[in-house]
Amino acid sequence: MRPVTTTSADSDVDVVLPCLNEAEALPWVLERIPPGWRALVVDNGSTDGSDRVARAYGATVVHEPRRGFGAACHAGLTAATADVVCFCDCDASLDPSLLVPFVREVRGGEADLVLGRRRPRGRGAWPAHARAGNLALARMLRRRTGLRLHDLGPLRAARREQLLALGLTDRRSGYPLQMVVHAADAGWRIAEHDVPYLPRTGTSKVTGTWRGTWQAVRDMSRVLSEAPADRGGTVR
Repeated sequence: MRPVTTTSADSDVDVVLPCLNEAEALPWVLERIPPGWRALVVDNGSTDGSDRVARAYGATVVHEPRRGFGAACHAGLTAATADVVCFCDCDASLDPSLLVPFVREVRGGEADLVLGRRRPRGRGAWPAHARAGNLALARMLRRRTGLRLHDLGPLRAARREQLLALGLTDRRSGYPLQMVVHAADAGWRIAEHDVPYLPRTGTSKVTGTWRGTWQAVRDMSRVLSEAPADRGGTVR
């Protein structure tokens, strides 16, 4: 995929990058942050010097001592000041430059939340157990909200004020799913687009094992058990 060029109209964007011991992957990720955007690396208790690497590559570092993917994501969201906030994993499995058209879609009023549907590239990019867990959650999400999403991946973009108004409370693995569920309940227009998914650098903290995948599915199942609000969303 060719790099996406940015213009001045694409600026005023913060990219939240939850981070736990990703010093090896950070240079690749931060070098791909679009020009004019701010990288918010949320250090969730790293012991490998991830915070020092992040600063060396020009990122703003936010420290979140409470462990949990959701805790790190929400700390980044509350620290953000830009009109549009994006989320991306910090393990070099996803290229943050792919967020440029997502931001344009949000800014253009075509969607309120844009998600990346991961398409594996390379051996081991997406283990079978992780795919199975994701598929099960997508089906449960469809029953809960009517949304015909294929993936609940971490690459996403939306407006900061709208995200804060969703009242997200999960601070573990259920955070990405809760964002989608609450957005659907609020009547948001939700779009999904294919993105290449590369083999990650290092070991996954969530879906690297069957046990981790099961815990993530359990967290997300809890989110799906929440009582629905009055309205549903649409997927493009």
